[in-house]
Amino acid sequence: MDLVLNPVAAIGRVVLSACRVVGELALFALEGLSHLLRPPFYARLFLRQLIEIAYFSLPVVSLTAIFTGMVLALQSYTGFARFNAEGAVANVVVLSITRELGPVIASLMVAGRIGASFAAEIGTMRVTDQIDALTTLSTNPMKYLVTPRLLAGVLALPFLVLVADILGVMGGWLIGTTKLGFNSASYLKATMDFLEVMDVVSGLAKAAVFGFVITLMGCWCGYNSRGGAQGVGAATTSAVVASSILILAFDYILTEMFFAR
Repeated sequence: MDLVLNPVAAIGRVVLSACRVVGELALFALEGLSHLLRPPFYARLFLRQLIEIAYFSLPVVSLTAIFTGMVLALQSYTGFARFNAEGAVANVVVLSITRELGPVIASLMVAGRIGASFAAEIGTMRVTDQIDALTTLSTNPMKYLVTPRLLAGVLALPFLVLVADILGVMGGWLIGTTKLGFNSASYLKATMDFLEVMDVVSGLAKAAVFGFVITLMGCWCGYNSRGGAQGVGAATTSAVVASSILILAFDYILTEMFFAR
């Protein structure tokens, strides 16, 4: 009987633990968002986080996007050449970049940079009792540390994804015209004729959701870190891994919502 009950009990403990974590995360997110509607609002902290996410993430997002577009054009051409459909390269590049690769690749890069940074910063404040000191000074830690970051992430990621879309398509155009023999004007015309407003809008909407997920996981993992330097390291790792998995999961959900027929 124990051979049957022990695995069932283990599965039950895992499910209950997962439900508890999801509930705590949802309450944490709601509390962080609720402070947007209640004064005071720390505008200087918000602007600092916005610059940290949007401006200082530009180099890594830009390089990733342009090389992604170049590789996508090259691989698409290689595959389509088997079916004499090389002319569809421009269409595939712009569709793939704006709908999927731009938002996902940019968000994964930002998760590795910003998610880890937020978790390490807030986690260090937690284990050195700086968060408790904020409470002692009558400053709400959620309002001071979490809310500005959440808002900055939601606003910064669409900007970064828009840049990634432009540079990704440019990377495809660069390879198409210099290596694959496409005429520049024809390539750009095919790109513009195939591109629809919904393709760009869906990618920017995904970016806003991904920005919220990245900043939420970074703040939550850091805020709940324990155990000194080792705990901060574990929180940083958890923030990046959880953000990356949730980005891919929400990407599927949002794609289903936008494009399912």
